Order: sequence, then C-alpha cells, then structure tokens
Amino acid sequence: MTPKDHFSGQAGDYARHRPRYPESLLGFVASQARRKGRAWDCATGSGQCAVALAEHFENVIATDLSPSQLAHAEKHPRVTYRAATAEDSGVETSSVDAVTVAQAFHWFDFEKFYAEVRRVVRPGAVIALWCYGLHTIEPQTHPEIDRICRKFYDDIVGPYWPAEVKWVRERYRTIPFPFEEVEAPSFRIEQEWTLSRVIGNFVSWSSTQYYRKDRGSDPIELIRADLEKAWGDPEAAKKVSWDLYLRVGRVSSSG
Repeated sequence: MTPKDHFSGQAGDYARHRPRYPESLLGFVASQARRKGRAWDCATGSGQCAVALAEHFENVIATDLSPSQLAHAEKHPRVTYRAATAEDSGVETSSVDAVTVAQAFHWFDFEKFYAEVRRVVRPGAVIALWCYGLHTIEPQTHPEIDRICRKFYDDIVGPYWPAEVKWVRERYRTIPFPFEEVEAPSFRIEQEWTLSRVIGNFVSWSSTQYYRKDRGSDPIELIRADLEKAWGDPEAAKKVSWDLYLRVGRVSSSG
C-alpha cells in the first residue's frame, strides 16, 4: 500500500510556519544514545528536527516520502536528505545510533516501521517519537484568541482531520511502543509569532487542505475577521506554546 502524502501540496507553508523544537529536547535524546555517530530523522518534512540533531551527531540521514517537502528543507553540511518512506528507508543496516520522528509517527504503518528501525540501528541506539496538538497563545491575557483557534481546530476543520490524528489527540500514550522505555522530562515549544505566522501554520495543516479540496473555499476566512480583531496589531508578536508528548526507548536490533 502506498503511504499517504498529506503535505506536498503545502510544502512551502510547512517549511515556513511549522515550529522548531527546543534544543533541550534534542540534547536529551542524544544523551540517551550510546554513540553519537549517525542519527536517522524519519519523516523529516522540511528538516526542522534533522538540523537540530546535527549539533549532537556526526551526521544525520533525513528521509521523507515527499520530494516537495525535501526541496524546502534547510541545508546543513552534516545532514543528508533522501526521499524514502518510513517503512523502506534505504538506510544501511546496523548504521544508526538514534531514530527520531517528530510529529509524524501517527501516519506510519507501525509494525513495518518498527521492523525497519530494528534493521538499521546499532547496539545502544535510542528511538524518540513525539507529537504536539493545538497551541495556546497567551491564554491569560488573550483568551479570545485561543477560543477562536480551538473553534477552527475542532469545529471548522475538525471533520477533515485524517483518522490517524486520533493518536495525537491521545498524546501518543496509546501507541504501540515495544521498546525498553526511558522516562523523559517534559518539554514545551515556546515561540514569538505574529498573526501571519499563526495563519500560515493553519494553512500547513492537512485538515485545512482537505477542507479546501472538498468545499472549494478557504476555511480560514471563517475566522479571519474575528482573529484579527482579537489579535490587535497584526505585527505584534505573541507567545505561542505547544506541549510536546514524547516516547523514548532503547532499541534492540534485529540481529
């Protein structure tokens, strides 16, 4: 079965408007690996995680099924990008010390991906999977903004979220995870965004694109006026935050 590609059509928006992960998260993942040779960032998208991993490993192989996504990926001298699926990566056997999947594991064939992970890892390798849900935007001072964003996420494009997003809603607590689990601290993304970044992030969502294809209209227009009013000066940056839901484990190779 051909894996679904939910993001090629909005690859540019994905690269510009997806959040970056905290350095502390990648540092923690690297600290759990026995060696710091090669990391594999699977479903790298436009490389947000891969480039950060390169600060901790000698080199990073970053794969994604979408050539369009990879065309927008950030270049780094220790990161090699390759078009490939999670389940058939082409990564060399017994060559990887860490495997990361940022905001993408829920799209995979779990069993086949885990078999691929066991094939490519070396002894002492670590695997880390994480996701995040809807952001919050200064909820104490601007609660109306969060109310509008939640309406968009749940009610307007909610029916267009692919079924696999249920794993994200369950914060990856219910995914199969057949590894020796490592207790991980809590991590949170915090960034300063203007209104245009928030709207651009909405555009990058799979549900927004499926709404557009089905209805022939832009769902963002249903909230734009209210969001602009609640935000105020569109160039004023506000703190946007996401809780990260993380699973970390040590992997035994397939031998």
